[in-house]
Amino acid sequence: MISGLIHPSRGRILVAGIDLQERPREAKRKIGIVPQSLSFYPSLSARENLSFFGRLYGLGGRPLQRRIAECLAFVHLEDRAGERVGRFSHGLMRRLNIAIGLLHDPQLLILDEPTAGLDPQSRAEILQGLRALNRSGTTVFYTTHYLEEAQALCRLVAVMDQGRIIALDEPRSLIRNLGSGIVRIVFGQPVGAALRKRLEGLGKIRVVDRTEKQFHLQVGDTDQALKALVSLQAEAHLPLKALEMLEPNLETVFIQLTGRAIRD
Repeated sequence: MISGLIHPSRGRILVAGIDLQERPREAKRKIGIVPQSLSFYPSLSARENLSFFGRLYGLGGRPLQRRIAECLAFVHLEDRAGERVGRFSHGLMRRLNIAIGLLHDPQLLILDEPTAGLDPQSRAEILQGLRALNRSGTTVFYTTHYLEEAQALCRLVAVMDQGRIIALDEPRSLIRNLGSGIVRIVFGQPVGAALRKRLEGLGKIRVVDRTEKQFHLQVGDTDQALKALVSLQAEAHLPLKALEMLEPNLETVFIQLTGRAIRD
């Protein structure tokens, strides 16, 4: 809806004060899109792709060449500008995708999973560049399943589940109010009623799967809970497949709000 691809079901969308429905062409000039799917022509070079998309935005001549050089430098592709994009690694393709979205100098940049499938170094470089871009005045609308990225990058976080926003606040406020320590437990077989009752004595417990083998235990002190869990498991002679401590962060916020981990 914000990108203008579909009409909003209700309400208004203002981009830099411009009504997207009343003045769509003017509003869309303020928006840059970086989709999760790679969107460029692999048979063209990086520079040729940028030139093509720049002309779609009405850029040309020296201003376009200057923006191409600036965007290539921003994503560290200056030395690969003349290469055919189809030969790029996945990380280089992701960088080019971002450069295309930035080409017309948008006030609002929408990114959908821009670091999906990247190696740690490429991911760190992209996040560093986005921070610099935001400091320069560009609003960044960042969609990701990597909650550690949202926690490190975003000033305001909306947690979505089943297509609805279920929490909206600053990351530190969400963590402070909702991010209790959580212990993730996976047993090798279903837990009986007696052990389940003892687990409930350690904290707020939630069954994650229908087989009643996986649990999330919300506790105040994860270290003490871990010791108690190991003792209970030994007494019950129940095989333990996984035991993981999740300190308060956006992932524990998501678990507390939805009852499941982001990977579920």
